[in-house]
Amino acid sequence: MKQTWAGLLLAGAVVATLVGCASTTQGGAVGANRKQLMLLSSDQVDAMAAKAYSDTLQQAQAKKVLNTDAPQVRRVRAIAARLIPQVSVFRTDALNWKWEVNVIDSPELNAWCMQGGKIAVYTGIIDKLKLTDAELAGIMGHEMAHALREHSREQLSRSMATQLSVSVGAAFLGLGQLGADLINQGAGLMVNLPNSRDAETEADRMGVELAARAGYDPRAAVAVWQKMIKAGNGQQPPEWLSTHPSHDRRIEDLTRYAQVVIPMYEKAKRGG
Repeated sequence: MKQTWAGLLLAGAVVATLVGCASTTQGGAVGANRKQLMLLSSDQVDAMAAKAYSDTLQQAQAKKVLNTDAPQVRRVRAIAARLIPQVSVFRTDALNWKWEVNVIDSPELNAWCMQGGKIAVYTGIIDKLKLTDAELAGIMGHEMAHALREHSREQLSRSMATQLSVSVGAAFLGLGQLGADLINQGAGLMVNLPNSRDAETEADRMGVELAARAGYDPRAAVAVWQKMIKAGNGQQPPEWLSTHPSHDRRIEDLTRYAQVVIPMYEKAKRGG
């Protein structure tokens, strides 16, 4: 087994050396400048995101669940209008993205932002959690951070690199398909899941900074996760099998970074 993982790691090192790593953003106050593995171009993923977003809106329109509550849509778009100008602290080019913000009538506790600034908020998360504006800003800031850091592009690239590493490693060790499949499962647990948790933590931290700079209390992000825990009855798989940090760790980290950006919130409230 040690030899197996040695072959996999060797192959992974070869892939990383060939493609290199870079950071998609400046760090901001929260330090979001981790190096990222990128095999796909931004343009490729932007095109995929734009197509997926258009398809989602068309389906929602056909089902008559797109932007059905005008006051709620105005509320969500007003919050986005305050958050979007703050993205320049992480990457100035994002100010020129073709941002879109829509609300989908669905009971799901969900919201997301695709690469390129394509935002969707589901009525379920607003209504069931009874979100304040600051809490909604925390959620939207988190989702916008995923787009700013191009986490989808990163995860696609990591998946490609893992597959290539497994193929090279299996061939190097003379393993058959079964051996390659076992390595792939182990790689998913040891590589892909931890990196996905890294992405969630980055989005949490960047989200509170975006909210604070927009004049929303960043501590509201902690309240959101407390509500989410209550809504889910506290159920969550072990962290090492999950793509998200544990509830306790997440709340602890959010609390810490909310305090880091409180001065920005106070300055924004004063109109500074």
